[in-house]
Amino acid sequence: MSKNERLYGLTIKDIKKLKSIFKKYPQVNQVIIYGSRAKGNYRPSSDIDLTLVGEVEWPDFQKIEIDLDDLLLPYQIDLSIMSHISNPELLKHIQRVGQPFYQRTNHSDTS
Repeated sequence: MSKNERLYGLTIKDIKKLKSIFKKYPQVNQVIIYGSRAKGNYRPSSDIDLTLVGEVEWPDFQKIEIDLDDLLLPYQIDLSIMSHISNPELLKHIQRVGQPFYQRTNHSDTS
């Protein structure tokens, strides 16, 4: 893929930047993208809905949010921790339309 190609309405370059943040945190096993970007009905101004899967606690969550903000990407990122979501409808939505965005492996991470 060229750097101008898009996935979820994001450039491959921006996706790599996002994944580079998750790679820094070993407690993040997976990141799932959901919402309009996962469904394919996003607009250029749509936020990026991401939920973290793993043993992520509040201090690390805050650091991840700061690191993502420091990327200065032109998108609003709505970040959550899957195990902390208490809204059953949101959990059903994530299970229904969510797609793996980042996956850590034992040896390294995957793009």
